[in-house]
Amino acid sequence: MLSHVAFAFSLSAAQVQEIFARLSPHLPSYLKKVEPGPSGYGVRFEFAPFTGAEPRPEVPAAFHRDPGLTGVSESENPVEHRLREAADQIITDLYDTAHHQWEDAAYVRELKGSVKDAPALWVAYKGAAEVLETAYAYLRTPEASQEWPSAVARLLDAQDNAVTAADAFDLRAQDIAEVHNRHLYADLSHDAALAQAGYPEAKDWDIADSEKYGYRSYGWDDSEYAPLATKVRRLVERQQGQLEKVTRLSGAPAPADTVPGPRRHG
Repeated sequence: MLSHVAFAFSLSAAQVQEIFARLSPHLPSYLKKVEPGPSGYGVRFEFAPFTGAEPRPEVPAAFHRDPGLTGVSESENPVEHRLREAADQIITDLYDTAHHQWEDAAYVRELKGSVKDAPALWVAYKGAAEVLETAYAYLRTPEASQEWPSAVARLLDAQDNAVTAADAFDLRAQDIAEVHNRHLYADLSHDAALAQAGYPEAKDWDIADSEKYGYRSYGWDDSEYAPLATKVRRLVERQQGQLEKVTRLSGAPAPADTVPGPRRHG
């Protein structure tokens, strides 16, 4: 390994040994192996698996105060300058690499604590959405005309249930979205992080960006990137508009005449 490091930094094997001897007090306990990098250039670090609960990896402050590692100008001592530059690059790369791996582990760890009952809430929403779709489609059948008030009442109940289920899922989805936002620079994608947290099915969940939740945009965002409950409310509004049009043109009893009490989905 030392010969590869020596080649990468144009140093002798003895100089590389000297670098690692000086770096030794500043190397982390989770460093397990140093080996040649891809194509023989630079070095590759192997660490013990991170849990994400460890302190954030960063170059120790003591490294910058170490008299054997602080900067020396090239004009003053070309050999020592090159040696210390190499040491700085090695330890910077080491903690940089460690930080990326730790960040992914911390991301997954936080997701594990945030998902909670999201799988069950998503299943409940999908069931309510299916009932809503069926109830709305039924209104277009000849059979619906024979029981129009009851069919409309079932639709209104299904709308309420779908909105309620979407609201419940959004509460958990917002927690997950906030975790995604806190780990914006992790190497893992949202789906990959959730899969590593034990939820590969989360790729199908409807989770908006964290800023889409809350009072700032929750009620009016009509885009495909809106929270789930907002999308469902917009769907209900379109269904209600169509239902009112059919009622007006056909002379069928209005929804308000068939179901006691107002129904609001705003």
